[in-house]
Amino acid sequence: MQTLTGTDLRKELQHKIDSKTKPLGALGRLEEVALQVGLIQGSVRPQINHPHIVVFAGDHGIAATGLVNPYPQAVTAQMVLNFLAGGAAINVFCRQQNIGLTVVDAGVNFDFPEEPSSKRLIRTKIGYGTRSYLEGDAMSRDEALQAMEAGKRIVSDLFRDGCNCIGLGEMGIGNTSAASLIMSFITGIPVEECAGRGTGVSDEQLERKIATLRDAFRLHLPAIVASPTALTILQHVGGFEIAMMTGAYLKAAELKMIILVDGFITTAALLLAQLSDQGQGLQSHCIFSHTSGEQGHEKMLQYLGARPLLNLGMRLGEGTGAAMALPLVQSAVNFLQEMASFESAGVSQSGE
Repeated sequence: MQTLTGTDLRKELQHKIDSKTKPLGALGRLEEVALQVGLIQGSVRPQINHPHIVVFAGDHGIAATGLVNPYPQAVTAQMVLNFLAGGAAINVFCRQQNIGLTVVDAGVNFDFPEEPSSKRLIRTKIGYGTRSYLEGDAMSRDEALQAMEAGKRIVSDLFRDGCNCIGLGEMGIGNTSAASLIMSFITGIPVEECAGRGTGVSDEQLERKIATLRDAFRLHLPAIVASPTALTILQHVGGFEIAMMTGAYLKAAELKMIILVDGFITTAALLLAQLSDQGQGLQSHCIFSHTSGEQGHEKMLQYLGARPLLNLGMRLGEGTGAAMALPLVQSAVNFLQEMASFESAGVSQSGE
């Protein structure tokens, strides 16, 4: 691929987009995506190679209390087994779009059996779930660091195998609560405006969830105000899967990969990664796939100034929004690569 940088690259990409056989701007958001992908790859001939979604799974100590979730903690492990068996929504969408899929045991409270289907499982368990943040820190500082480094290694391995486009997904009963706290600590938005129904709590359960999260927020606020870093927030209220996604985002930006951002929990991890970004221009590598139906996600996107491609009312997680958005990104790359220009097609331009 021809590699350019800076203003020259942007000008050349924009000229190439504008010279296609169409009125200026007629492909709308696809033109913006084509420009962004070209800028990420430093090329006027960008391409998507071996797109992949990584689903990080981890349990949360708060889930065992039953205060924030209607489903038992055991569902996390059961859903991982469903991923490995190919029966989840993310499996369906990845098969449909020919997207690679990897599942990661970041910290599930379960020992997965050694069997053929489990060969698709990356075992990087930091612990058997986090501790309840109502009683203390969710994890140690060392555990948070280990999880972030594990996320970086997983992305590096995929990159070495030829992947240049990655989406992150997650599974973990109770992780919308952790994401709500992370969002509130970073954005300053009150936790009750961040917390939603998650896996489908009733009105009464939502009130209890919000009251629980307010208690957790007050408990951990002094330490986080004293050291408002991604590591501190992860240590106090995070999840192992969220910590791994934080590291994964940072490594993907460093490697100049296209990053498809999924929904509420994955965007919370992105907020954390933004705190740790050291000049990699993380958000410029991100294409926001969709607006989740989870209450806080739209506010997160507004905070980031992000414009997602889709709004389908989805709130499943697993990376499903990223999988649905990939064909649009591929279409943007394809028109840039394959569509005729006015000159090559012998078509007159406006004003000629």
